Amino acid sequence: MTPPAAATIRVLVVDDHTLFRRGLIALLTGDGRFSVVAEAGDAGEAQRRAAETQPDVILLDNHLPGVNGVDALAGLREVAPQARVLMLTVSEDSRDLGAALRGGARGYLLKTVDSEYLATAILRTMAGESTISPEMTGKLADAFQPPRGDGAAADPANGVAADPIHSLSPREREILAHIARGASNKEIARALDIAETTVKIHVQHILRKLNLSSRVQAAVYATSRGLA
Repeated sequence: MTPPAAATIRVLVVDDHTLFRRGLIALLTGDGRFSVVAEAGDAGEAQRRAAETQPDVILLDNHLPGVNGVDALAGLREVAPQARVLMLTVSEDSRDLGAALRGGARGYLLKTVDSEYLATAILRTMAGESTISPEMTGKLADAFQPPRGDGAAADPANGVAADPIHSLSPREREILAHIARGASNKEIARALDIAETTVKIHVQHILRKLNLSSRVQAAVYATSRGLA
């Protein structure tokens, strides 16, 4: 493989189908923004390669022989804690989606995505954002239902949990709705005619108020409450 350039995003490709894996590697190496530092065909090999190369991004198939991709997430994060993991799979099962996000994956992409969408997803992941294939966004609520009363206490007078969404300002609710639709900070800033740094601050406040740790969880939260 070509040695990685200093400015490129270093990628580990994990897929047990050799033809698909080689095609994906050829696609990424043909794009000057990325360099493939290693490849693997199963979870054990992926963990070894991740430990050796410390990639920036791991593209991880779910249907691997032996240990599947979702179950391999913890081990990969342990040996390469700085790596962002993007699932790249054929599975449209909401249970796989939920398990991947709960396991720490930063995104969930179907193998039907085109090359530019994949490249954009990798770049957004490196920018601290999350990406889910459009076909899967409608399954977020089913995949990742927050526990009833998450971050809130029940009101004993009427038995209804006090939803922390009521602590959000109108602007924060507006931004949360954009997050639920998969918009990036830049896209939100453009839509609302505000600075991107302002959006980042609002997002931090939203996550803190809702007791959430990622944009994916915020999107799930908002979708389950009909804000998308």
